[in-house]
Amino acid sequence: MSKRVTISTLNKMKAAGEKFVMITAYDATFARLVSEAGAETILVGDSLGMVLQGHDTTVPVSIVDMAYHTACVSRAKPHSLIVADMPFMSYDTPDNALRSGMALMQAGAQMVKLEGGIWLSDTIEMLVERGVPVCAHLGLTPQSVNVFGGYRVQGRTPKEAKSILADAVEIQDAGASLLVLECIPAPLAADITRKLDIPVIGIGAGGGTDAQVLVLHDLLGLSEHPAKFVENFMENNGSVQESLSAFVDAVKTGRYPRDEHTYS
Repeated sequence: MSKRVTISTLNKMKAAGEKFVMITAYDATFARLVSEAGAETILVGDSLGMVLQGHDTTVPVSIVDMAYHTACVSRAKPHSLIVADMPFMSYDTPDNALRSGMALMQAGAQMVKLEGGIWLSDTIEMLVERGVPVCAHLGLTPQSVNVFGGYRVQGRTPKEAKSILADAVEIQDAGASLLVLECIPAPLAADITRKLDIPVIGIGAGGGTDAQVLVLHDLLGLSEHPAKFVENFMENNGSVQESLSAFVDAVKTGRYPRDEHTYS
């Protein structure tokens, strides 16, 4: 990639039926490598709480942590669009959401990501009106792990599926630019992707979405207990850079995810 990726780039890719890629990064070195591998988007994920800080969940991560790592990624000047997670309870009220959004954007994010459904509509609209682009996140939302009782697939019942679809439409109408769907049945994710105008990024949601995202440490085979949807791209590649490029190529050619990575 020689030109900086923007939301307009991703919208054009969706319209053309061209897959794009998101990979997490938390520092300047890996941000540069991810960008050089051709990933259109970098997620500075609150997953750093688990893969960097050693926590069991993402709940302990603070806005200070997120702003620090967002700034590290931004200093690499990647061509990829930088999306930063807003951590647990940093957007529970509109005022908190504004302060958190400002902190991440000033640290170098070009978009923020929030977990939740219809209850976030007013917050999303407010952020977008004030110049903060939003990526929404539905399905398995890791910050709610204690509500779910663990990391469980969502949307398997007709009621849950209907609720996720309704949330997706409402979030788009509120002004979200992107949507992440995590750990939901592949047919449901494909249906939502077809019905939305905005690009949809999947993780454990099948191959029918517009894009795929994986945590850096997962795709490099560094995670102790990888989820079903994870493929270790280091197994058949000789370096980190080759592994990142292999993941990007696999997504774009439709070789990832495969059936064994999806839920029904």
